[in-house]
Amino acid sequence: MSTDTKSSEVATKPDLVTFTIDGAEVSVPKGTLVIRAAEMIGIDIPRFCDHPLLDPVAACRVCLVEVPDAGNGRAMKPQPACALSAMPGMKVETADSNPTVAKHQSGMIEFLLINHPLDCPICDKGGECPLQNQAMSHGRGETRYEGVKRTYAKPTHINAEIVFDRERCILCQRCTRFSEQISGDDFISLSERGAFSQVGEYADQPYASYFGGNIIQICPVGALTSADYRFQSRPHDLVSTQSSCEHCASGCELRVDHRHFQVKRRLAGNEPAVNEEWNCDKGRFGFRSGHGDDRITTPLVRRNGALEPASWPEAIDAAAEGLSRAGESVGFLPGGRLTVENAFAYSRFARAVVGSNDIDFRSRAASAEEATFLTNHVVGRKLADSITFGALEKATKVVLVSFEPEDESPMVFLRLRKAWRKNKLQVVSLAPFATRGSEKMGARLWPTAPGTEAAELDKLAAAGELDNQTIILVGERAALSAGALTKVAELAERTGAGFAWIPRRAGELGALEAGLLPGLLPGGRHVADASARVDVQAAWGADQLPAQSGRDAAAIIRDVASGSVEALVTAGIQAEDFADPDAVLAAVSAAGFVVSLEQRRSEIADRADVVLPVALIEDQVGTFINWEHRERPVALVNEETTSPMTDVRVLAALADALGSDLGMRTPTQARLAFDEISDWSGNADKLPVEAPATTDAGSGNFVLSSWRLLIDDAAGLDGATALLETAPAPSVRLAPADATGLGVADGQAVTVRVGGTTFTAPLTIVPSMVPGVVWVPGNTRNSVNSGLVAAAGTRVEVTGGAA
Repeated sequence: MSTDTKSSEVATKPDLVTFTIDGAEVSVPKGTLVIRAAEMIGIDIPRFCDHPLLDPVAACRVCLVEVPDAGNGRAMKPQPACALSAMPGMKVETADSNPTVAKHQSGMIEFLLINHPLDCPICDKGGECPLQNQAMSHGRGETRYEGVKRTYAKPTHINAEIVFDRERCILCQRCTRFSEQISGDDFISLSERGAFSQVGEYADQPYASYFGGNIIQICPVGALTSADYRFQSRPHDLVSTQSSCEHCASGCELRVDHRHFQVKRRLAGNEPAVNEEWNCDKGRFGFRSGHGDDRITTPLVRRNGALEPASWPEAIDAAAEGLSRAGESVGFLPGGRLTVENAFAYSRFARAVVGSNDIDFRSRAASAEEATFLTNHVVGRKLADSITFGALEKATKVVLVSFEPEDESPMVFLRLRKAWRKNKLQVVSLAPFATRGSEKMGARLWPTAPGTEAAELDKLAAAGELDNQTIILVGERAALSAGALTKVAELAERTGAGFAWIPRRAGELGALEAGLLPGLLPGGRHVADASARVDVQAAWGADQLPAQSGRDAAAIIRDVASGSVEALVTAGIQAEDFADPDAVLAAVSAAGFVVSLEQRRSEIADRADVVLPVALIEDQVGTFINWEHRERPVALVNEETTSPMTDVRVLAALADALGSDLGMRTPTQARLAFDEISDWSGNADKLPVEAPATTDAGSGNFVLSSWRLLIDDAAGLDGATALLETAPAPSVRLAPADATGLGVADGQAVTVRVGGTTFTAPLTIVPSMVPGVVWVPGNTRNSVNSGLVAAAGTRVEVTGGAA
């Protein structure tokens, strides 16, 4: 077949158009912009305002091309390639073939440089600046301008984290378009007109966004810089590593830049299937928690009532001695922040070395119903069989249950907002009120008081809202609502709706697959399944694995306090993670023996008998499994570390001291061992679904609603000073009628009380709030008293005024 015939067949396809760029024929999908088509065949067209994930605006005019034949025999005036769609028969000429176009582009760059300061040596963007690069590749190379450049007061702060140097701004509008189109945070915009045009922020409020760091990254000229990174390094001095974020279950790709083995900044990586080219500010700026003075770099052993530095052999021997005394009476609380490799090592250590099934990764409020749901419907799923980010974008309806995406999984929020904006996705939120995040993605509120999710899901189904084109996203908070998780699974099976469970922590899916539940072995097989135990015993070379399901986290804490569990092993957990932090600390204090594998000092580590330092996330390799069940690689960033021992290596040393063999000493070996059993077929049948347990809701005049905001008092954000200043102010939220009944107005102090704990903050009246419900943040900064100990759904007392 001749080339002409092939071209003719391609051109006749209804979804393709064929045209030429600089004489080269190219066929592209209908609607493709010329600038994208040029990229496909390797033709470089300069640009500043263009970004593939933003709508075209043609603001900078640097990408001008000429179209001598538009396909209708008429020439077009110079056109911006970033806003020009390919048309059949069109002939496009770029600077590579047309000197006039080259002059257009050079002239526009020269025009942009008239008022742009030539301060490249001190600009954070210097060395990676599109204006700098394209001025050299497509510009004159030297200035002809002899006038006085325009100046502004500088720098100004758009918020605590983002610094704005207005003199450098070239009005590309990338920042304003991102804020309007992607995140929905329209707090900055183009103001004034003509020569006086400038990017301006609202005078009465800072730029409030969880995604503000992205406008720094996509700014092409260094007009927007980070208070966190400002003047820290030059780009050519940085070493870059692609890795994955450890802060939530989305698994965003990150570019981690370090110098002299110190992480200087983190940027959003380019992973179209997950985070596209964005990330949240928590993932971008929250990386300093392990770099403070409380970093543990040497083992600690309790002597004469105090923790004292010890050598590794001394500490390992002390830990082994204490665990040997406890025998099999050891509880494990490894938390939900571990890589798959480290989680698998804890699972094997607990069962094959110690002989205990008392292990639970859920260092948070949980329930037996949740464990059954996770075992029956979540563990063992593969990416090909799961809901994905891409599926959300193509869905017709998404129902949110006990899940606030902007706070609990920001990339899910961005994808839902994108689908709503571009594909008219319907979002239905079962929540007590319409949050700002819900409003930004056009969500319809289905008013739901905490604890009533199961009943409201039935009503939703009866109203015909669920079908096989619906996706249900259920958050970890559903564990606190009796029957909610069971109802999600039941309705999904009955209606054909898809569903996905989205926890907050990055390591929870991996921990589940690694078997960090008391009744679950690695590979999604039940502890009570004799054949599964035999298979795992053979793979591990273990004599015998315990056959009885162990204690969950709540029972471990209770029995450690009573002495029924004689020893405790913890890994990276915080007391504040649990519903009752004081009870956790009291239990750890009362424990017969505690070994803590930790990165930094904490209230739990300070109560341990042996503290063994482990590597930071940037100091090791591994894998997270995100909520889609997609594996996300964790790369080694720093080769010279203060604590080269990973959790795997420390547990292997402990196993040696206990006269056993863990069978792995590195994360790589742990991954190979995990892969041997993670894909086994013939998993045990589903666990029987029991009637969901109900708990005493207490007494009080309101039902409590609560979740953790994205930027809060989490230990993982320690050291991110500027970021923490952008945290939302704490507030108590009530319906208008309830506020009136209490005699309090917007902004006045309100106190929420349960038992002997209280929370006091200014009132925010929310018109959409379900009457009789009060909302408080789960763990927030700058509150008068953030020690409220109560789970969502609890009845609490609410009064006007401070406690």
